[in-house]
Amino acid sequence: MLVTETLSDGLKRGFTVVVPEPELAEKREKRLGELARTMQMPGFRPGKVPMSMVRKRYGAAVAAEIAETAVNDASDRLLTERGLRPAMTPKLEVTKPGQNSDLEFTLELELLPEITIPVLTDITLQKPVAEVSDDAVSEAAQKLAVQRQIFKPVEETRPAAKGEQLTVDFIGRIDGEAFQGGTASDVNIIVAGDGFIPGFAEQMEGMSAGETRTITVNFPAEYGAKELAGKEAQFEITVKALSVAEVPAVDEEFAKTLGLESLEDLRTKISQQISREYEQFTRQKLKRALLDALAERAQFAAPVSLVEAEFAEIWRQVEQEKAAGRADPEDETKDEATLKDEYKAIADRRVRLGLLVAEIGRASNITVSEQDLQRAMFNEAMKYRDQAMQVVEFFRKNPKALEQFRGPIFEDKVVDYLLGQVTQEEVTVTPEALAADPES
Repeated sequence: MLVTETLSDGLKRGFTVVVPEPELAEKREKRLGELARTMQMPGFRPGKVPMSMVRKRYGAAVAAEIAETAVNDASDRLLTERGLRPAMTPKLEVTKPGQNSDLEFTLELELLPEITIPVLTDITLQKPVAEVSDDAVSEAAQKLAVQRQIFKPVEETRPAAKGEQLTVDFIGRIDGEAFQGGTASDVNIIVAGDGFIPGFAEQMEGMSAGETRTITVNFPAEYGAKELAGKEAQFEITVKALSVAEVPAVDEEFAKTLGLESLEDLRTKISQQISREYEQFTRQKLKRALLDALAERAQFAAPVSLVEAEFAEIWRQVEQEKAAGRADPEDETKDEATLKDEYKAIADRRVRLGLLVAEIGRASNITVSEQDLQRAMFNEAMKYRDQAMQVVEFFRKNPKALEQFRGPIFEDKVVDYLLGQVTQEEVTVTPEALAADPES
């Protein structure tokens, strides 16, 4: 093939490639010969159909097939021989089809930049750590006891207070008409608790057994049932019973109800669990600091095509959040041109950082194995508990869906590798500081 470079501007490259007709003709004849050996036509024995008839029936299709294969092979060979690493899929355009003539096509692409991996031992990160206090263990144990609380009926007739439980019947109406799903009996509701329409459980405070009260609430605009979303409704509530919570004491007996040997054993396991949570926060902080340090060192030009693609995705999400009424308050004070400039800078940083992380992983022979993907699949499935097996079955039927885990797994592996290379200085902080979002 004959290659002529037509563009060399920064990371952009352009080529014109010509594959000579004799080379194409040889491949066409070979392919037609293969078809002739198996072609069947009335009046001819298998494999004895004249080549003129084979060429008449399959000539155009074979020519197109050979031309397509030639374009793919020639472009792959061009990239390999010249050591070119495209940032995105190259743009190909056939200018001469290669049917009874030379095949000619143009190839345009943007290259990945030359990336110099920084000296990792020059990076020093502060590693925030927090100690698990006795108070934190006691508080967690008490929360565990609250989760095990039981409600006992109150015999006396008295008003219900916040946190107490009412057993009620209710009928919901909109414009005086009962609506589907708005009627229920023997429902247990925690006064001023969560889980119902905003303002529903709060208005039950002070009710007592035998009392009926009508309350007015507004369904949220984003309510799941579209026919109710944003509408005002009246609920007629009749109280049948009042119960109060009885929280078990955190003692030896409580520990044994959890299958543990002693209260000390319970506190040890709680401490270990809190310690694991602190370690996760520490790693998140370290990872963020590490990526910030790498971004500062990623001083190379990012491919425009990758930055544009990243910005398009960021801007799509920004517009979605804005349409849903969840726009960043700071964004609302800026004009669109300013916002786009800021998000383009974010896109550029993300691309450069991603390329540097990828280059470090490539140079360090870090890969994502099939076992890594399977482990991620099962971890994802376990989030759905009762539907876990259906999730696993989905991934098994759609193996390409597993690829969504490859990027995050690869990044975590590179981060783990890098954290083993950089210098870490431990800094003791409070649990609150450790868990705090640095953006807040």
